[in-house]
Amino acid sequence: MGRRVKEFADGSFLEYDRGKIDNWCVYMTNPAGVRKPPLDRDYFSEFKALADKYGTDRVYRDFVAIYDVTKKDIDAAVLEAITRIAAGYGTDALFVDKLFTTFYMAMTAEENYPYTRLGRKIKRLAAYEILYAQRDVDDAVVFMKKMGWREIAALCQERGF
Repeated sequence: MGRRVKEFADGSFLEYDRGKIDNWCVYMTNPAGVRKPPLDRDYFSEFKALADKYGTDRVYRDFVAIYDVTKKDIDAAVLEAITRIAAGYGTDALFVDKLFTTFYMAMTAEENYPYTRLGRKIKRLAAYEILYAQRDVDDAVVFMKKMGWREIAALCQERGF
């Protein structure tokens, strides 16, 4: 088993474990005990649906609040803050807690990626493109793959981050 990061009220949990490249692969184990890594296209689709329901600015603002405090190490205070943010989504609180915790862990993993020059900015650029540029989710999670880091950094800078 990996390094358990957060358990949820329904018995599910998120953890890091060995992936193809490093020990920073995020895994979700559901209440039935089924374990799988959340895919970018899946959690970005959920992110888009959340924004459609609660408003783009609100969801992006909450995402950026988590983005701004993401570092190379998981911080228990950030995990607690995510749960507080999620509580503001009422009956969707558990769903939002899982979603934003997944983002937090994925961004932390990006910060730990060997030789990264962009870290978590990759996730923020995709989030921005989905919510504000109306880029299709499937396209948003892959459009940077053939770009050099300087080109991606320039896109981030143009968008203010």
